[in-house]
Amino acid sequence: MMKYVLRTVHLAKSYHKFKALTDVTMSIEKGAIYGLIGKNGAGKTTLIRIICGLQSPTNGDYILFDSSYKEQNIALARRRIGAIIETPALYMNLSAKDNLILQNEICGNPSDKNIYALLELVGLKNTDKKKVKNFSLGMRQRLGIAIALLSNPDFLILDEPINGLDPEGIIEIRELILKLNQEKGITILLSSHFLDELSKIATHYGFLDQGRIVREVSNDVLHKLLKKKTEVRVSNPSIFVQYVEEKNISYEVENATDFTLYGECNLSAMILELDKKGCAIEEFIEKEETLENYYMNLIGGDSL
Repeated sequence: MMKYVLRTVHLAKSYHKFKALTDVTMSIEKGAIYGLIGKNGAGKTTLIRIICGLQSPTNGDYILFDSSYKEQNIALARRRIGAIIETPALYMNLSAKDNLILQNEICGNPSDKNIYALLELVGLKNTDKKKVKNFSLGMRQRLGIAIALLSNPDFLILDEPINGLDPEGIIEIRELILKLNQEKGITILLSSHFLDELSKIATHYGFLDQGRIVREVSNDVLHKLLKKKTEVRVSNPSIFVQYVEEKNISYEVENATDFTLYGECNLSAMILELDKKGCAIEEFIEKEETLENYYMNLIGGDSL
């Protein structure tokens, strides 16, 4: 039987006449890295704040570790969550270690023995007494994740964790997320605008638009849905067009010698058959529709 860390059922949130969420029904499997995708204003942060208990929904329900938010034991379920919502709250004049010690006290944890292990886990072991105000943005993000891990959570929620990071910082956060998921078994809900980066780590996706989940899909299924295309340059366009039309292959003319083929095609067989007809494929590039293209085709409108 499949286990879920989180399920939401027709979740809605209104602020007077403004509807931030209208109908959010989603499921996050245990062990998943769930990518939550949506434009600014789609309702991502509102949804995350509700899940963390910082706001209450107007309608609907959500079930966290088999506990409905309407039940008294929801507080126990929330203790199994670690989260960074928007920017991590850090004490800039303290070191990473002292930030963790202080946050540990605030959380009511009796021991600091896991702090050094957390610093090593997030790559901040050798920061010593360096103050956080002198950290790079990537280091601050990793410290924020360490704070979210203080309670040893089963479910980690990260809201735009790579915003503003340089390429090195993005790689560090990516590797850390994968390590937490694969080695520590932590289920992760990850909200991000960087869909190319998200596609490298997510196992599942939820597409949020105008306050509702318009589609959920696993990474395996998504790759089957993404449209494949092949860009080719040919020596004899007239023979090539006659060939692809006979084979009922979908194509688009780019210029006098360049074409784009859509869908699966046996390129090796095509090259041999066209060669016999007097047409050579001089160049070819095989491509796949990106996650961002899929998202934009799904909801329409401008890019993220």
